[in-house]
Amino acid sequence: MEKPNIVQLNNQYINDENTKKRYLEEKNRKRNRFMGWILIVVMLLFILPTYNLVKSYQTLQERKDKVVSLQKTYNNLVIETDAEKVLANRLKDDTYVEKYARAKYYLSRSGETVYPLPNLLPK
Repeated sequence: MEKPNIVQLNNQYINDENTKKRYLEEKNRKRNRFMGWILIVVMLLFILPTYNLVKSYQTLQERKDKVVSLQKTYNNLVIETDAEKVLANRLKDDTYVEKYARAKYYLSRSGETVYPLPNLLPK
């Protein structure tokens, strides 16, 4: 194997240029390291609000589900309340009360025989 015929000059200019080159490389390395840290800090600053936003969204969805559930419960209670009001108004009528008592509690007048039938309660 032959040695290359290249000879490197070793004078003040070459040394100065090499020093400048090393200085610029070190400066670029420091700047890149600083920018990397800035990038990491910015990412961390965005992670916390994103986490809070996602948690708030999940809480909002849970509350929406709860509102829907409570609305269904409310509607069922309104229907039951209306049925109870209708029954209360009907119980003000003596003939209805008599029919209701006969059907629900198997009451009878003297000398009557009661034959219970399922689901015959007056409405």
